[in-house]
Amino acid sequence: MDKLKAKQAGLKRRQRRVRGKISGTAARPRLRVTRSGSNIYAQAIDDVAAVTLCSASSLDAEFKAQGISASTVEGAAAVGELLGKRVIAAGIEEAVFDRGGNIYHGRVKALADGARSAGLKF
Repeated sequence: MDKLKAKQAGLKRRQRRVRGKISGTAARPRLRVTRSGSNIYAQAIDDVAAVTLCSASSLDAEFKAQGISASTVEGAAAVGELLGKRVIAAGIEEAVFDRGGNIYHGRVKALADGARSAGLKF
């Protein structure tokens, strides 16, 4: 259990470091990515008003209708495209990417690339 606690503490430390450097506004929200072993979640957050503008996850009905596995890179890219379309529909063109303490690699990178392919700028 000590290795698990150390891993969780490292993730929390990286999350705090990233959040100390970036902040979202209504015009340029923070795009937050949360990753678990089986799912991936993303939110566009306005930190000034402390509200979530829109969100997408691998649990959404639109995502599940595609028939893609949620724990793969392809699934993360599909969630990114879904979020990108929702953010663009809300009238927002730019965002600040918050990787949530995770390494910018694999599913996190695929989600960012999916949002970019939908027209969102980081």
